[in-house]
Amino acid sequence: MVRFADRMNLLTGSEIRELLKLTSQPDIISFAGGMPAPELFPVQGMKEASIKTLDEMGRVALQYTSTEGIPALRQKIVDRMKAKNNIDTDIDHVLITSGSQQGLDFSARVFLNKGDVVLLESPSYLGAVNAFKACEPNFVEIPTDNNGMIMEELEKVLASTENVKMIYVIPDFQNPSGRTWTLERRQKFMEIINKFEIPVVEDNPYGELRFENENMPSLKSLDTKGLVIFLGTFSKILAPGYRLGWVCAESEILAKYNFMKQASDLQASTVAQLETNTFLEMYDLDEHVAKIKEVYRKRRDCMLKTMDEHFPKECTWTHPDGGLFTWVVLPEYMNAKELAKQCLEQKVAYVPGGGFFPNGGHENTFRMNYSCMPEEKIEEGIKRIASVIKANLR
Repeated sequence: MVRFADRMNLLTGSEIRELLKLTSQPDIISFAGGMPAPELFPVQGMKEASIKTLDEMGRVALQYTSTEGIPALRQKIVDRMKAKNNIDTDIDHVLITSGSQQGLDFSARVFLNKGDVVLLESPSYLGAVNAFKACEPNFVEIPTDNNGMIMEELEKVLASTENVKMIYVIPDFQNPSGRTWTLERRQKFMEIINKFEIPVVEDNPYGELRFENENMPSLKSLDTKGLVIFLGTFSKILAPGYRLGWVCAESEILAKYNFMKQASDLQASTVAQLETNTFLEMYDLDEHVAKIKEVYRKRRDCMLKTMDEHFPKECTWTHPDGGLFTWVVLPEYMNAKELAKQCLEQKVAYVPGGGFFPNGGHENTFRMNYSCMPEEKIEEGIKRIASVIKANLR
């Protein structure tokens, strides 16, 4: 008889992934995924970069490389973090990972024992919750509002909770809510963190996708004690298929992530790193990101405008300044999972919000992605969802 480790009982298939199986049919208007728009991938540019890489350094590209990653690519990451996130660092503080999701997995394994406490925003990224679960922590959710995590609540929890080992946050265009922390919240957060000296995982997959207003400084750029671990990725600004992300942290902490990387898969793909590095040398990534932002901004505007016109007044939703998502709150008596089934019958999909709360509840919420559908489908899909909501009003 096959016997599995106890931790396997803690892990279940992602609600989002299961839903995506249902939404893969071409006639479904899907707001469910968190994926970038594939029509914006720089296919021709990556093809040319691939050919150049294999022509000029094919034997290097197909060989093992160092666990830390290709130095030239790490230097470009360092330069980009300085330009975009105001982070002063060097390549010795950067580790290339297989997507930032691997950075989340490593974070749990580096910091969390069974029964340890991890703090996170309420709601928070379902993929992070699932990554952390294997280490059997206790989740404590910190309330949020439209300006991000509520700092008074965070301080209360830290002052009254034992064995807090890690805090996980997404300050920019959060998944799932689309919210962005204000400068005041960021500064207060770092004051609190410095007081209690708790490691912070700052997940930043969407930070460059700002459509309006000013960039906010990253938490890592405000870090004076080396407590913030910054996770970045090329998935949303270039292509997710290469599975390239990175961890930026102080030496003592990064060394532990390096050990995890060696034990997990030795290194990120050499050829993916070199092809990405070549692409960055051949083309202007800022120009490419600007094109992405313009398309996503128009799609966000279309979604919010159509919701304003057709959703009933009993619903509320966020107005993100960037990123991929908006977050809808239904009347408390409604169940977004049940409505999702009715919406699927109308050939439109979203992600019910309950799974984004590790301690349960909040079944009257859902997440919608606007990056992957053209505007005419966004309009039609929102109208279908609105009709289902209205049919269930009391």
